Amino acid sequence: MVQLYNLHPFGSQQVVPTKQEPALFCCCGREALLVASLPGACRVEAFAAGQQERCDPLGSFNTLGRVLRMAYAGAGDYVVTIEEKNNSLFLRVYVNWRCMSSGNSRVCVRIVGHNIETPFPEASKDQMSIIELPLSDPPLCFSSCPLTGDLLVACKNKLILFCLKRLAVRPDVTVLDFERTLILHIQNFTPSEVAFCAGFVALTSELEAFVFKLETAEKVSSNRRRHVYESLEPLHVNEGLKEHVPPTPFEPDDFVICEQPVELLEEESRRCGISVTLESTGLFSENSNFQIQYILYRRFAPDMSSFVFSVDDAKLHSLQLLPMYEIGNSETPDRGDSPKQELLSLFCFFSLPHIGYLYTIGNLVELISTYQYSERSQQAVLTPQFLHVITSNNLQCFTVRCSAAAARDQDPYIDTTLKACPPVSLDVCALRMQLFIGLKAISHFKDHVIILTKADSEDITERKKPSRRLLSRRTESIKSKGSSDSEPGWNLYIVHTTSTLQLYKEMVDYSKTYQDVRTESCIHLLSEAHLLIRTALMDPDLKESEEKEELLTAFRESCALLGDCYTRFDTKDFHLALPYYKMSGLSMTEVLQRVDSALDDKTQKYEKGFIFYLHHSLYEDLEEELSEELAAKVLQIFHLAEPNQMPHIICSPCLKNVCPRIAMEYLEKVEAIVPSVVVTLTKASMALNMGDEEGCKKEMDKYAEMILVCGFIVEPRLLRQQIKEQTIPTKLAVYLKETRPGFFVASVVALHENNKIELEEADLYIKMLSMQGEGAVSQLLVDFWEALLVTCAQENIVQELHFKLATHYILRLSRNQMPDTKPLKTAEDLINSCSHYGLIFPWVLFMMSLAPSFNENSSEDLSKLQSLLCGPSFNIASILPFLEALPEDTISGLSIHALCSSRLGQYDQTIDKLLERCPEAIIPYAQHELKDERQALWWNKLLPELCKRTRQKGENYSVLLSSLQETLSVIATELELKDFLNVLPEDGNAAFFLPHLLQCSRRKLVT
Repeated sequence: MVQLYNLHPFGSQQVVPTKQEPALFCCCGREALLVASLPGACRVEAFAAGQQERCDPLGSFNTLGRVLRMAYAGAGDYVVTIEEKNNSLFLRVYVNWRCMSSGNSRVCVRIVGHNIETPFPEASKDQMSIIELPLSDPPLCFSSCPLTGDLLVACKNKLILFCLKRLAVRPDVTVLDFERTLILHIQNFTPSEVAFCAGFVALTSELEAFVFKLETAEKVSSNRRRHVYESLEPLHVNEGLKEHVPPTPFEPDDFVICEQPVELLEEESRRCGISVTLESTGLFSENSNFQIQYILYRRFAPDMSSFVFSVDDAKLHSLQLLPMYEIGNSETPDRGDSPKQELLSLFCFFSLPHIGYLYTIGNLVELISTYQYSERSQQAVLTPQFLHVITSNNLQCFTVRCSAAAARDQDPYIDTTLKACPPVSLDVCALRMQLFIGLKAISHFKDHVIILTKADSEDITERKKPSRRLLSRRTESIKSKGSSDSEPGWNLYIVHTTSTLQLYKEMVDYSKTYQDVRTESCIHLLSEAHLLIRTALMDPDLKESEEKEELLTAFRESCALLGDCYTRFDTKDFHLALPYYKMSGLSMTEVLQRVDSALDDKTQKYEKGFIFYLHHSLYEDLEEELSEELAAKVLQIFHLAEPNQMPHIICSPCLKNVCPRIAMEYLEKVEAIVPSVVVTLTKASMALNMGDEEGCKKEMDKYAEMILVCGFIVEPRLLRQQIKEQTIPTKLAVYLKETRPGFFVASVVALHENNKIELEEADLYIKMLSMQGEGAVSQLLVDFWEALLVTCAQENIVQELHFKLATHYILRLSRNQMPDTKPLKTAEDLINSCSHYGLIFPWVLFMMSLAPSFNENSSEDLSKLQSLLCGPSFNIASILPFLEALPEDTISGLSIHALCSSRLGQYDQTIDKLLERCPEAIIPYAQHELKDERQALWWNKLLPELCKRTRQKGENYSVLLSSLQETLSVIATELELKDFLNVLPEDGNAAFFLPHLLQCSRRKLVT
């Protein structure tokens, strides 16, 4: 549906002072207008079109034939024409035409691709060059790619692609030329219009529209001969939608055969029955080939509602591809070559006489808008902001949804709680239907619309009347620059469109007439104003300037106005209030004041959009702090709208200044209706804010600790506040840390396990709560690590906790440092409750029995470290650099080093250490560690070492001798007699080893 408004998108106008009736015209960049005039149309005049008050002639140049079609290509700054001479059609390109239009008479004519190696006469930079593009078939139409300057020419049943080339003939001179690259043979389709952009090709015939994409794929070619690439069409393409019509005995003129209308998108469009075959000319790169991707096919049925049917009443017209580019990636100059621009979105428009169709075909193929015209259209031009349509006597201006679709392609955060944009499906509207008599043609560039009017003889008299002069309230005072007495029956006008900001302000003012009576119309018009500004900001040519700042200010204002609508009106899209207010840059205080001032009756209820905005804003932990008055206002709003959300609202940092007594009153009312543990915890927090610790304890005693922990999971802000990206403990957290440290630690662990707080964030939080110096680790933090290790199942977190705890235990032991508070769990508690704390190995316990008595706390740290190292999943290598802090000359230090080297498989090294520093522990160590595949170490390592050391008869002789006897006993039970003899030392005392040999021999006899 098309909404109709009476706005003023058109401003002043100028009459182009051409002396002869224009046959064709086109815009060149931002500053020139080219006009081919009758009779003959063999001369092209250039006019300055960028000035507001004047349209001065710039010069002219002659063409080689009568111009039938003419267009300008910005990428290359050339003019391309289809000309007729001697009943033949020619395709020509005019390069460096600006020199000719300024009065220079030098001209160079050449055929495309000839004499490329030699410098062209145009290298002097002051002469025009005409490039002839010979074709085997007459050209029907053409299109130039706005990104590359490549030229696509349509002939009957085929398309020819000419790629633009830039040849450096001298270091300071570049010459343009074209290369015939590809021929596309099209069956079952004769194009009447063609559009080409970024590889996308759009074609229309009388009642069919066909869009496909020409893609380049890497391919290794083994020859340079002429070759043909197969179409991507499936086999039996003629069995598609274009069915064969059987012959009839009637004359063809007796009937009009109408095919069924159809729309096919993307892969479905392959069934359209149109075959495209690619033929390479062999002149392009051998390492690439082209393929076809079908995009869109649309077929219409003629309008048979009238008794008299005319083909002209049903023809498609005004085919156009409109690209939109990434912001900031373009610096398009006024003339000459333009840098490459990155395509963001692409749109395709075509029109029937009474309805127009706009598709997005870039990332998604979808019909986004249809345009119903009030009368039969003749031509239309699409721009990023508007669709301009001419009928016989009206210039109509419609809004478009290109920027809405492009914004979603550009920003993934649109349509979230962060950002919003009016939907692509929003009804389009007609801003203006401006009266012009005898409209024949239209073109557009930047902020100007060029229209050609040609009135019938009976209309000329009517045209002189003041009521038909023009345009709007702004232009009624503008006088025509021509003499009305000698005014011809035609005119070429440059109509200047109203500036974006002026039209935006008019839309905003217009919307105020609807805000009290027609909610949807108000939102619709403000959405149009928002898209108008958004489109202007997406212009890649927009530079940093005062104009851009004004547009940004208007953009924020439009977001605020839309936010106001969605908060004040009861609409299904009330949730859009949140992203629009965010995009407006308004603070919560400003929004509250805007909404409050908009309520005529203070008893009027707040709508869902406003509650939604407040709810999410208060949940997002904004850094803004509301005043005490506004905080009380927010509590009043939620008490009436959503009382169950009251505890969550009070916990928001934005309500830091709320009066605790007022908050307590509201909480008591809520508790009477919907009691919950979160309400109770919030009341306890408010009691602390009032200095009532007894009241806090009373509230906390209402529930068991496990239920209270669940309350903290539901509302973690009772324990911590996020202020300026920093986690701050609350008064309740401080109170619990002092009075119930175990419960507090369990609560923080529960927050971590329920993804309410990250490990690093929890560490900083507890450090801040403990008020320890930088680098210091409080016992409370160690308690948290130990408790978290008991419950955590994430392997990466487990390994991190292992590292934190082990290095901290080592640090305390090396410094003989006491914990600042009593640990919540002993080593025995952890061994019994946590699988990561293993049973301490017997040989380690034996070693510790030999050590002097420790301080109780130091002993606990040592036992916890030993238990952690004895655990099944500890990564020993991670703490090796820290072991240097523990000396091996103490039993405790030696036990840690021996544990680590054993866990790393360094048993030989561990045996040497124990024999050197604690030989009493060697047999318990061997009995525990030297088993299974390591059993051979008894006779390969331990026995030779003991034999060697007993010979020296040092202070540990008796211990070593006893260990040797025990070792021989173990070996005698494990080895065969022959093997046992082989491992004994050759110089040993036979009497000493004889009992063990007999033991081994008797074992053999028994078995």
